[in-house]
Amino acid sequence: MGCVHGKCCTRYPSSSDGDSGRRREKRPYKCKHILTQRSLELVPVPSHNFTLQFSVLTQHGYYPETAERENQDSFCIKTQLQGNPNIHFFGVFDGHGQYGAECSNFVKDRLVERLANDTTLLDDPLKAYNSAFLATNSELHDSEIDDTMSGTTAITVLVVGDTLYVANVGDSRAVIAVKDGDRILAEDLSEDQTPFRRDEYERVKLCGARVLSVDQVEGLKDPNNQNWGDEYSQGGDPPRLWVPDGMYPGTAFTRSVGDSIAEKIGVIAVPEISVVRLTCNHLFFVVASDGVFEFLSSRNVVNMAAEYADPRDACAAIAGESYKLWLDNENRTDDITIIIVQIKGLSNSGASATDNEVDRGPMVMKSIKGSFDASSVSEPEETYGSVRTDLSDTQQSCQHSVSMNRSAAIVVPSPMMHQRPSQLDVGPYHGGCDLAPGTI
Repeated sequence: MGCVHGKCCTRYPSSSDGDSGRRREKRPYKCKHILTQRSLELVPVPSHNFTLQFSVLTQHGYYPETAERENQDSFCIKTQLQGNPNIHFFGVFDGHGQYGAECSNFVKDRLVERLANDTTLLDDPLKAYNSAFLATNSELHDSEIDDTMSGTTAITVLVVGDTLYVANVGDSRAVIAVKDGDRILAEDLSEDQTPFRRDEYERVKLCGARVLSVDQVEGLKDPNNQNWGDEYSQGGDPPRLWVPDGMYPGTAFTRSVGDSIAEKIGVIAVPEISVVRLTCNHLFFVVASDGVFEFLSSRNVVNMAAEYADPRDACAAIAGESYKLWLDNENRTDDITIIIVQIKGLSNSGASATDNEVDRGPMVMKSIKGSFDASSVSEPEETYGSVRTDLSDTQQSCQHSVSMNRSAAIVVPSPMMHQRPSQLDVGPYHGGCDLAPGTI
């Protein structure tokens, strides 16, 4: 959930090939809803004798008013950062505004380059992470990309040995699956930075932001009512940030990279960083844009991912369900990007699932959220209320096996199929973003 009316800062932004040189061949929109499979990728972490098995998927959103609008999501997977086989980077970047695609691609390249070139990364990962975000933000301001009303959120995970450093700017999210007896818990590794959060609300108000929903700005609701409940009950009219004397920029997040106008009212690029020590009870983690979480909770996403031995199938299932729920609830969909990283073969070092180390040093803006019980909480509106039950052997050995029998490829329903099931076109999907140079 970005700027007003989706990810744009105006109602119907014009599409742009932008300054990044990433021009796309124009194709009929009906060809853009198919999810293609990627190769299954595996990288070792020799310092602690385990491996990361992962896959990624990015799905172009459906915008009926701007059918040729490009995918503004991008991602970066960089293994063996600084040539170190124990350091790996996973990031999802969700652009918004007229030049959102250019912003997200610029940031995903420059952020990881900053980290890769920082000689203090291993000595002080928190400081290095913080510096990388702020330097990248300044570089974007100084670049040829117009970021006055455009920018990107960023959710990133840096794996250093058996430790995760999770840095977040915006409202995309990372979540980890934790095995607890016969249950699988969904534990958020990041906390969405939106005006729903009291601390973020108060911070941007002190910076001069007006915090109002679209209905309040347009005079349809009382602007003095500053209680919006929570993001799940508010629906499509959340609180947004506005300059004191104008109806812009209308961002529904309180932190981002870029957005130079919004920066003046408190939308900053300072990341919130969480630190988690992995144990054999950690099964996998998910890094995804907010297009995934608009109608699916963290618990939903973990439940679905736990049903698949192959992360490619899990990515396809979650993206497909997200896309479907968007069309069930709105006449458009957001761009959707998801990375799933399975943690395989990590031996138990004596720490339990509740012994996760959360760094509370000066660079850590917030600690991680608490756990959610994926099996004991009953919510009627949730689509997936159960998790795979065949993981008891995994708990005993802390080894994860991958089934070679994959399910059939999952196809996201197109808007045409959603309305007329007999008219599905199954042409190839050519959207999405490639891995950054030097990545696998």
